[in-house]
Amino acid sequence: MTTVTASRDAAGPASASSVPPRSRGRLDWRLRFAALSLIWGFSFLLIKVGTGGYAPFQVTLGRLVFGTAVLAAAMAVKRERLPRGARTWGHLTVAAFLLNALPFSLFAYSELTIPSTLAGICNATSPLWGMALSMVALSEDRPTRVRVAGLGIGFIGVLTVLGAWQGFHGLDATGTAMALLASLSYPIGWIYVRRTLAGAGESHLSLTGAQLLLATVQLAVVTPLFTSVPTSFSLVPLLAIVALGALGTGLAVLLQYGLVAEVGPTTAQMVTYFIPVIATAAGVAVLGESLAWSTPVGAVIVLAGAALTQVRRSA
Repeated sequence: MTTVTASRDAAGPASASSVPPRSRGRLDWRLRFAALSLIWGFSFLLIKVGTGGYAPFQVTLGRLVFGTAVLAAAMAVKRERLPRGARTWGHLTVAAFLLNALPFSLFAYSELTIPSTLAGICNATSPLWGMALSMVALSEDRPTRVRVAGLGIGFIGVLTVLGAWQGFHGLDATGTAMALLASLSYPIGWIYVRRTLAGAGESHLSLTGAQLLLATVQLAVVTPLFTSVPTSFSLVPLLAIVALGALGTGLAVLLQYGLVAEVGPTTAQMVTYFIPVIATAAGVAVLGESLAWSTPVGAVIVLAGAALTQVRRSA
């Protein structure tokens, strides 16, 4: 669920120019788009299942370990090397924290107390946060009336999802705040990467592999300080963590890069609007989570607002 060009839960800097052109025999992009939507949409269900057997930091660490393994395998196949230069590694350390270690951990902790459906919808607010931040941090990204209107509509949708007219009754404030902070962390990370790593000479597969490796190291340091080694290993939560890392963090990044190269970042980032729909359907159908009318209605408003914030001024 996170790269620069197309949003969400993936792993780091991406660029259409850095991904190889379409190759013959490649699976149709629509099928890969659908697969990416499903993978990221089900990620919130997998987080919920994983935290049912392991501590949130352990879920995040496992996710990063398996995601890094997939990227390492892809780098080995393409004979890519890790980037060089202390400056690049310093910027990647910050990016790893903002785009991986922090939001992954916040979502894991949030789902201890809120449904996976709500976490998935909170994730969809990232374009709204990104729009608000870009108006301040990126001088070249000027707001338009349509985009400002989209920002307002989007946050009305957030208030609808949270049931503001009921005084947020029955809502766990801490868990919801964590999920919203996780979605805010992504655009902060994207802006940081855009300012510091946009001109990096290394391939973006190399940069992303290094970024995931650094995030794994960060969690490897933090996790033993706040958790103890499990006395037993629950199989289903463990399998959920493996799938979350290998598919939701590793394979998803590779799928996203291919989509950006083939159909462009604008079309590729449309996956953002399918994620909360799939997350909600998965939470209700598989986990039996309850769904008030305000949740889907608010989600539609959020997505409409987010779509408007992506409208650019015509040349």
